Amino acid sequence: MANAEAQHIFYEYEYEKQCGIRLFQRFLYAYFPKLLFFYIFVPVFFPIDLNNIVIAIDGPSGVGKSTTARRVAEALQYRYLDTGAMYRAIALKVIHEKVSFTEIEKITALLATTAIELSCDNDGMHLFLDGKEVTQEIRTPEISQAASIISAVPTVRAKLVEEQQRLGKDGGVVVEGRDIGTVVYPHAALKIFMTASAMHRAERRKSELQSAESSIPLNKLMEQMKERDERDSTREHSPLTKADDAITLDTSDMTIEEQVSFIVNEAKKRIILS
Repeated sequence: MANAEAQHIFYEYEYEKQCGIRLFQRFLYAYFPKLLFFYIFVPVFFPIDLNNIVIAIDGPSGVGKSTTARRVAEALQYRYLDTGAMYRAIALKVIHEKVSFTEIEKITALLATTAIELSCDNDGMHLFLDGKEVTQEIRTPEISQAASIISAVPTVRAKLVEEQQRLGKDGGVVVEGRDIGTVVYPHAALKIFMTASAMHRAERRKSELQSAESSIPLNKLMEQMKERDERDSTREHSPLTKADDAITLDTSDMTIEEQVSFIVNEAKKRIILS
């Protein structure tokens, strides 16, 4: 009796072992070619770091793009590129050179002698125009309006888009602006389009201006933002618009931390190799 029970247990063990072997074989037949392809063939013949995706963040002013994009870059240890600051720098130079915004040829000529450099540290982003730091100087309401006008100049846009694409061609970058997901990086792995109510946007913008020792009435700010939205969304070249595959993120009732967390989580979903 004891021998019969032992034999029965042995047969059950052998049966389960054989089933396990068959399941393992099926797994190998089904998935080994795919594993071989993604972990050997792709890295050898296409040596791209799949961690280095491009994250495109678009939206109008006052929705929290700059702060959120910078913190997302810090969280992912990516580079941060503020494209709006580049247009502001050109607008500032046009004003300093006393060139009219209607003098397209003179503006185009200025581009050839203009050097823009961006750098980031613990204090945030720093922008240098022709070797001089203008980080605070470009954050006034006047420069904001001027940047919207200058960004509609085709030659300016073409030059800066080319430079933005060069800066982010290797990935591992968070880029924010108004036409990133539609023009600058239409194939970005993650596209976010940020929005917020008019009142929330104006309040945030007023807070930024107070930090920069500048003040303007809230109703005036709302009026300026409405004018800029209209100008940015109706310009002929690269208008402000949401990409078809972008995720809309309404930041009206979200903290910066919540915005960052949302985008970082979405980015991690798109990173193939961790």
